[in-house]
Amino acid sequence: MLIIDRVTGLADRVFATLAEVRAATVALAATVSAEGRDLRAADLARLRPLLYRNLGPLVVGLGFVALPGLLPDAPWYLEWWQYDPEGPPGQFRVELDPAHPAFYDYTRWDWFAAPREGVERSLCGPYVDYLCTDEYSLTFSMPVHAGGAFVGVVAADVFVRSFENHLLPALKDAPSTAFVTNAAGRVIASNTARWSGGSVFRGAPGLVAVPVGATGLSLVVAE
Repeated sequence: MLIIDRVTGLADRVFATLAEVRAATVALAATVSAEGRDLRAADLARLRPLLYRNLGPLVVGLGFVALPGLLPDAPWYLEWWQYDPEGPPGQFRVELDPAHPAFYDYTRWDWFAAPREGVERSLCGPYVDYLCTDEYSLTFSMPVHAGGAFVGVVAADVFVRSFENHLLPALKDAPSTAFVTNAAGRVIASNTARWSGGSVFRGAPGLVAVPVGATGLSLVVAE
C-alpha cells in the first residue's frame, strides 16, 4: 500500500541519518580512546559538520545525547543542533546542573529511556515540544554503544506537519478513511476530520489498524 510505503520510507530516511551520526560518534569515541584519554565535550564538536549537513526542513533537530557521567568535564551533555531556515544551525542550550531548579533531566524522556533499555529504533510522540520549538513533534532515537557499553543516544526531531505533508498525497488518494497513529493510538496524519491529528484512536467498527513495519506506527483503514 502506497501509504505504508511512504511511512516506512520516511522513517527509514530519518533512522538512516541517525545511523550515520551514530557511526561517527562511535568512531570518534574509538579515536579518543586510542589516544589514551576520556571523551570530552570539546571532542564532540567534531560531529558538527555532519549534523549541520543533515539538518533541514525534515530533520529540524539532531545530535548526540550523552549518558550522564560519560564526559568528565560535562556530566550531563547534549551535542544538539537545530535547523534555522533563515541562517546557520543553532545549538540547543538548556540547564544541565542537577542542583538548579530548571534542571533538564533528559533521561526521563522515552526517546532516551527506550534506547537505554535496548530498543534499537525508538519513535516518540507526537507531543508539543515546549522546551525547544513549541511545535508538535516526533523524536526518533537510537542507542549508541562504545567499548561494549551504552554511552548515550543519537536522536532527531521531525515536525508533525512535515511528516503529515509527506503523507498527505497518498492519504488523499486513499479510497476511504485512512490515518496514521503512534503506538498509543494518537493520530499523526489523516484524511478525515473524524480522526484528525492529535485525536486518539482506541478502535472503531469497520476500521482495522495495520502495523507499519518496525516503526511503532500503524495505518488505520476500513476493513
